Amino acid sequence: MTEHTEVHEHAQSRTIIRHTDVVVIGGSAAGLAAALQLARQQRSVLVVDDGTPRNAPAAHMHGYLGREGTAPDEMRAIGREEVRGYGGEILSGRVLAVHRENDGFHVELSGGHGLVARRVLAATGLVDDLPDIAGVAERWGRDVIHCPFCHGFEVRDQRVVQIVTTPIGLHPAQLMRHLTGRLTVVLHDTTGVDTTAVAALVASGVPVITASVDRIRTGDGAPLTVELADGGSLPADAVLTGSRFHARVEALTGTGVSTAPHPSGLGDVVTVDPTGRTAVDNLYAAGNLTDPSMQVLPAAAHGSWVGAQIAFSLAAEDIAAHLRTSGVENEWDHRYADEKRMWSANPNGSLVAETSELPPGRALDVGAGEGADALWLAERGWHVTASDISGTALARIEDEARRRGLEVRTLRCDANDVTPFGDETYDLVSLQYGSFHRTPEQRGVRNLLGAVANGGTLLVVAHDLTSQQHQPLDVGEQTLMYDAEAFVGVDEIASFLENSPAWRIDVNETRPRPVGAISTHHVNDVVLRAVRLSTSA
Repeated sequence: MTEHTEVHEHAQSRTIIRHTDVVVIGGSAAGLAAALQLARQQRSVLVVDDGTPRNAPAAHMHGYLGREGTAPDEMRAIGREEVRGYGGEILSGRVLAVHRENDGFHVELSGGHGLVARRVLAATGLVDDLPDIAGVAERWGRDVIHCPFCHGFEVRDQRVVQIVTTPIGLHPAQLMRHLTGRLTVVLHDTTGVDTTAVAALVASGVPVITASVDRIRTGDGAPLTVELADGGSLPADAVLTGSRFHARVEALTGTGVSTAPHPSGLGDVVTVDPTGRTAVDNLYAAGNLTDPSMQVLPAAAHGSWVGAQIAFSLAAEDIAAHLRTSGVENEWDHRYADEKRMWSANPNGSLVAETSELPPGRALDVGAGEGADALWLAERGWHVTASDISGTALARIEDEARRRGLEVRTLRCDANDVTPFGDETYDLVSLQYGSFHRTPEQRGVRNLLGAVANGGTLLVVAHDLTSQQHQPLDVGEQTLMYDAEAFVGVDEIASFLENSPAWRIDVNETRPRPVGAISTHHVNDVVLRAVRLSTSA
């Protein structure tokens, strides 16, 4: 735990490099399912999502037990919330390139930022290369469909025209014939088409036409019309046709990963072993990037499986190295080691304003960073304990305290540890622009509040991210490098206090940042100050 949300104010103005256990490229079913597995294994995981899932044109997804008929966007929103609930982050942005160095995979992002990871999972999916027929792209995923399992029930008993454009394009006809008695098959391209299968369809009563399709036309609210090159036309309520495809691996070429032709002959995929490993060590792939036949449910299942295998591989590596690592701790030690000074040496203005009238006592500075707040409190007579997850940051506090002749105790911990602050309680517990990962049982919140003594003050100050949340992000140009929703926020803490008779909230407001604050992107602070009335929460 550290002052990392402060980085939001620099995210658009300087290069950010983050270290993590796993980078997941792609934030749809496979990627999110893998991230959930990894986050639940207490691995730091960053999902980079450019918002272009393969099923984006579809209004609903089908065949997903427990989520039948759910819109793809809704499913992804649910998945994101579940991943964030365990501290996994979703970064809106685009991966431009990935390559290996001695310290792991280096992932280049839009906006010039980057990630360093021990493992990479590619869940980028496939791109459909649609038939070169006018009108197909405009109606794709709606009334131009490709899969009887995905959409067949919705067009049952309707007029369906199936356009065959590939050697195996006739394959779904047998399913569609069962779903509707008004099926017409058009052989747009007869190359490689199984004539025996065609004869069987004709014998079963399905009209089969050999003709080139010129275009698919529709008017406002009107049925489709499949217009043929010879001047004929076929009315339709839906069109069934297939696509070719290619794997989305352009950003991975620097790793040496390669694709292989799929047995269908329709495109290429990334080949993996049963655990999801590619031929490149520590690079994994999941979902329909590895198998185009996967619908959303199997893709999610595959992602979940591969995520578990990545967790096993990390655990085995740690055991061999005799380590029990924290990805978050590793990230912040790297961040502080890379910069001579990350933050201003000045105390936060809202801390000064809210505590100047308090009598000195015992203070806990949670997420102390380089210690400007802790040192300011110590200068005013407080007995200060500065806690942070980064040993590098705490060493800086110790050095500066010695230089000034101050006494500041340091404590290396994460608020989500079992007993991060021990059994001690404090007259002031301060969390200034700091944060810690969310967990379903709110362990970090309970630990934070439990550190406040009876009659003591809790002071939480955070950036007001309201304006940032409503600004559209062009992921082709920029990457938002921190996901605030993966961390405990002021609202969550305030809600806990409001529902407890052991607390009195004195301040809960958004206000302009004090004069002299260095932030250029966050002009307002969210300030929460509360007093503990009793020791029973």
